[in-house]
Amino acid sequence: MAHNLKRIILAGIAGILFCSSSIAQTYKPPVFTDPDRLKKIEATYAVIDKIYKDYADQNHFPGLVYGIVVDGKLVHSGGVGYADLANKTEANSQSDFRIASMSKSFTAMAILKLRDEGKLKLDDPVYLYIPEARNMKRLTKDAPPLTIRNLLTHTAGYPEDNPWGDRQLANTDQQLIALYKKGISFSNDPGLGYEYSNLGFATLGYIIKKVTGKPYQQYITENILKPLGMTHTYYEYTKVPKPLLANGYRWLDGQWVKQPMLHDGSYGAMGGMITTIEDFSKYVALHLAAWPPRDDAETGPVKRSSIREMQYPWDISGFNTNFRMATGRYAPFVAAYCYGLRYRKYADGTIVVGHTGGLPGFGSEWSVYPEYGIGVISFANLTYANAGSINVQVADTLLRLSGVKPRQLPPSYILTKRKNELVKLLPAWENAKASGIFAQNFFMDYFPDKLKAEATDIYTKAGKITDVSEVVPENQMRGYFIMTGEQANIKVSFTLTPENPGLIQEYHIALVSK
Repeated sequence: MAHNLKRIILAGIAGILFCSSSIAQTYKPPVFTDPDRLKKIEATYAVIDKIYKDYADQNHFPGLVYGIVVDGKLVHSGGVGYADLANKTEANSQSDFRIASMSKSFTAMAILKLRDEGKLKLDDPVYLYIPEARNMKRLTKDAPPLTIRNLLTHTAGYPEDNPWGDRQLANTDQQLIALYKKGISFSNDPGLGYEYSNLGFATLGYIIKKVTGKPYQQYITENILKPLGMTHTYYEYTKVPKPLLANGYRWLDGQWVKQPMLHDGSYGAMGGMITTIEDFSKYVALHLAAWPPRDDAETGPVKRSSIREMQYPWDISGFNTNFRMATGRYAPFVAAYCYGLRYRKYADGTIVVGHTGGLPGFGSEWSVYPEYGIGVISFANLTYANAGSINVQVADTLLRLSGVKPRQLPPSYILTKRKNELVKLLPAWENAKASGIFAQNFFMDYFPDKLKAEATDIYTKAGKITDVSEVVPENQMRGYFIMTGEQANIKVSFTLTPENPGLIQEYHIALVSK
C-alpha cells in the first residue's frame, strides 16, 4: 500500500515525543489523574460477568474463562462451564487452554529480542536463514527479496492459509523445509498487501532456531515465559497436567463433539501455545507496561521500545465504516497488522492492540487499551469461538460504565511558557515581532494587522475573559488552551518548531461553544 495512503489513514495516531528544549530536559510521561479509577472499574464486574455468561450460553461454549488486567495486575477473572466435559472439570483462571494465533506475538517478540541483540535484522532476506528460499519462483521477475519484516506483518505475498495452516501444527522442521524446496505459491509479490499467513510465522519459528541453535519453543520459554513467571504455559499438550488441560469441542447436531488435540511442531510458532488466564495476564501486563515512554530502568525481558514497536500499525488490513458497538453506538475503525499483533483505531481515537486465536476446538482473544492501562482476555474451548466480539463488548462496557479516562499528557515546560507568553500578546499583538517567541516563518505566514483584527473581533464576541485554562498538550510541542468568556469561549492552538527551545510556528484562534 502506498506510503501516502498509510499516512492519511493513520494521521492522528497518538505519538509521544520527547521535548528537546534546553529549558526543560525532564520528560513528564502521561499519568492517570483519577485516584478512584480502580474502584470505578471494580463496580463493573457484576455486569461483565453476566455478559460473558450470557454469551457463552448463547453460543454453546463448553467452557469460557476470562480476565481483566488493570495497571499491570489481573484484577478480575471468571469462568463459565467446563474445561473437560467428561470429567465435569470446571473452567477457571488456572485452566490451560490452547490459544491458537495468540501465540504469534510471542514469536514476534522473540524475533525483536534477537534483533535487539544484533543477531538478525528485520530486513534480512529470508534466504539467509533458509537457503531453499533463495531461488523460489515469484509472481514476477522484479519482485523484491522476501524479508523477516514481511513475515512479521503478513506482507510476504503468501496466500491466506486458514484453515489449512491450522491442521499443520504438528509438522516437523523437515516438512517445512521440504515445502520451501518444492516452492511456495504466491498470491502477491512481497510488500504489496496484507495476506494472513500461518506459514509465515512457522517460518519465523524456524529462523529463531537457526539463529539461536535452540527450538523456538525452548528459546521463547527461557527468554520470555520464565522471566515473566509464566510457569503454566506450554506448547506440547501432553506436558500439561491432565486436571488442568482444557479439551476442545465442536458443536454438532445439538451436542458437543470432542476434537483431537494436535501435537507440537513447526507450526506451533503460529498457534500452538497453551496457557492460563493467570499466566497470560502477566504477558498482557508486559505490553501495558511499555506505556508510557519514560526514563525508568528496563525491567522486562524485552525493551519497552521494542514492545511499542510491536504494537505499531505497519500494514493496513481493513476498514469498517459501519461498525457499531453492542449498544448500537456508531464506531467506525481502521484495522492494521503490527508484528504478531492486530491493531484497531476507532474514529474517537481509541486504540486497541491484541490478537485473536482460532483452531479446531478453541477460540480466544486478548486486547489492550494502552492509553487506558486496561487489558481484556478470554479463552473458549469451542471450535473457532468468536472471543473477539465479546471482548470488544466487555471493554466498551467497562470504559462506558466506569467512566475512566485515558492517561493525561502533562504539558512540557516550553508549551506552558509559550502559552503564557502568547496570552500576554492577545488580542492587541503589540510588539509581537520583538517578543522573540515566534519562529522565522511566522510573520511571513501571519500578518500583525490581520492577527489583531481577528483576535479583537473574537474577544468582542466572547465578552469579558474570566478564566484561562492550562495548556492541553497534543504532544510535547503542540497544544491548545481555552479562554472562558462571558458570552463564548475562545480556543487558541499553536505548534512549536524543532528548534531548541521551540518557537511558535503556527497559531489558530476561534470561538467555541461554552
